[in-house]
Amino acid sequence: MNSVSTSLDLATPVPQIRLYRDWLQETRGIDFATYDELHRWSVEDLQGFWRSIWEWDRIQSPTAVSAVLSGEAMPDMRWFDGATLSYAQHVFSHVDAAEAAGQPAIVALDERGTSETIEWSELRRRAASLALDLRARGIAPGDRVAAYLPNIPAAVIGLLACASVGAVWTLCSPDMGTNAVLDRWRQTQPKALIAVDGVFYAGKALDRSAALAEILAQLPCIETVYLVPSDCAVRTMPDAVDFAAATARDDAAVAGFEPAMLPFDHPLWILYSSGTTGLPKAIVHGHGGVILATAAGRLHFDLGPSYAPNTFGERFHWYSASGWVMWNIQIGGLLSGTTICLFDGSPSGTKADPDWTRLWDFASRTGVTWFGAGAAFFANCRKAGVEIAGTVGVERIRALGSTGSPLPPDVQRWGTAQFAALGRPDIWWCNVSGGTEIAAAFMAGNPQLSDTPGRLQCRHLGAAVEAWDEHGNPVIEEVGELVCTKPFPNMPLYFWGDDDGSRYRDSYFGEWPGIWRHGDWLTVHEDGSCTISGRSDATINRHGVRMGTAEVYAAVEQLPAVADSMIIDLEDTQGGSKLVMFVVPSEGKAVDGDTRGAISAAIRTSLSPRFVPDRLIAAPGIPRTLSGKKQELPIKRLFAGWPAAKVINADASATPEVLPWYIDQAQAWQRDARSEADVRAEHTS
Repeated sequence: MNSVSTSLDLATPVPQIRLYRDWLQETRGIDFATYDELHRWSVEDLQGFWRSIWEWDRIQSPTAVSAVLSGEAMPDMRWFDGATLSYAQHVFSHVDAAEAAGQPAIVALDERGTSETIEWSELRRRAASLALDLRARGIAPGDRVAAYLPNIPAAVIGLLACASVGAVWTLCSPDMGTNAVLDRWRQTQPKALIAVDGVFYAGKALDRSAALAEILAQLPCIETVYLVPSDCAVRTMPDAVDFAAATARDDAAVAGFEPAMLPFDHPLWILYSSGTTGLPKAIVHGHGGVILATAAGRLHFDLGPSYAPNTFGERFHWYSASGWVMWNIQIGGLLSGTTICLFDGSPSGTKADPDWTRLWDFASRTGVTWFGAGAAFFANCRKAGVEIAGTVGVERIRALGSTGSPLPPDVQRWGTAQFAALGRPDIWWCNVSGGTEIAAAFMAGNPQLSDTPGRLQCRHLGAAVEAWDEHGNPVIEEVGELVCTKPFPNMPLYFWGDDDGSRYRDSYFGEWPGIWRHGDWLTVHEDGSCTISGRSDATINRHGVRMGTAEVYAAVEQLPAVADSMIIDLEDTQGGSKLVMFVVPSEGKAVDGDTRGAISAAIRTSLSPRFVPDRLIAAPGIPRTLSGKKQELPIKRLFAGWPAAKVINADASATPEVLPWYIDQAQAWQRDARSEADVRAEHTS
């Protein structure tokens, strides 16, 4: 990769949450001795807290706000009635200050070494040019504009242009299967499309022109196609609008253009649930909710403007495919005036030549100071024996972020030791947990709190998060359902096409009316830190003792012989259950007696003998969603006898090649179960 030079020298910043607390004391006359006190105020005085975030982040509305919060109960709440604002306008409010300080908006690299740096004024000009083109082609507020783009600057420009005219952004990554894309866009009926015709990933040129042609053939609602051409495609699209030309209007041509100021709850984008067990939910978020949640989130991420003396030179990166919500979170760095660093490509090299140092090299070349990735990335780096200190320049990194799945404590300690060897013993881990549903976090980090390996340091400001038992009582130091008991501004506005709101209510409020049930197992600890134990619908329950699958993986996947694993709890007709673990052995290893013994011992020692699997099965791979999550529930349902067509969606899987193997295994499991049942029936008779 080509180097993107930077001579910036990031000073140790004063934490944003400290600056916010000082500001509260100066402007409100209120002070908090501990984070716990601050959090308690933020959820007890919701209106006071969210009004303070509005003012702290200098959110602008040319119209008066009549009420911060109104309504009787979730989900029928309204925030900042009367306000008008714009995601794009808030991003571009940083242009003058950032330009004066010489700080860019975007630094981008791909795995072939192509680099691009975009200044703030240039980003505004290109977005304005595209916005004018969209408007000229009939795109009006509320129209959907789809994107079929990887993690490249064109996607950022497209989002900002759509936000500028009030169009609704809906993006699918080009690595998604055609059927998965159609499952999403048939629901939302986009009027325009911004697309690439090919991508380069893991050392291979991937032609997507045929897939793009099929998508267009199935979606006659698309009237205009903007093409970001690649050198990977065979077909051409002569009728497409050249994206570069559409974004090339000069300063004079875009002079006077301003993003449209829109109601607080005007739709900004549509995100999608994974689609592993049915038609994906088309989740709509609004301009106001995303801006406010991002403003509160930057206190936890400790992100400030790259041009501010306190954070001069800050550069934020979170490795993500464009179809994962973390892509949206990364782009949200622009709302804080922070330079964002984009990487397009594989984080691990090629299958033939794996290289887990690639992202660290990218961080060094682009001057990243805040580095985030999925927990699996850090675990793979540790397993591959990566020596981070071997990459010159990564010592500029001051913060590490992790999400997607729980980060094992030993992996976090490994990362801390790696940076200590670089002279950064104070490296801060910001482990976060939230989701596509809220486009933000419920639990996050705080640089002023103690290090908590394997845990999330605290509950998010403004989020009334609790762990509830089966009777709806909050519990401490016990696993419970993750619930949010009070409204928050980044709740989905609605699901697209869910006209009566029934699917939305059933998804999050069906268990306890007026209470958001997130679908994760949560433990709130005495010190305020939190542990996520996996999805509550894929949890293991052995004789009344519940255990999240993530805790099993933390114990097992540290073993040298285990490359990956997945466990499911299969109930039987006799009222019992069997724990089945699928194990992918490390290269050169096998699921033999030694490996089985090591797995059993690790689980017995770390957890309990209750959770030792009843059966270990060597597997060719672990099925994962496009965002990297293990597909525990679909596989569990498959083994329980559900039809494969109802629970398996290959286009929504990052590992479709392993799914036929699991289908065969499930069918064999069902045959064996029927034979056992016949034997029992014969014996009983």
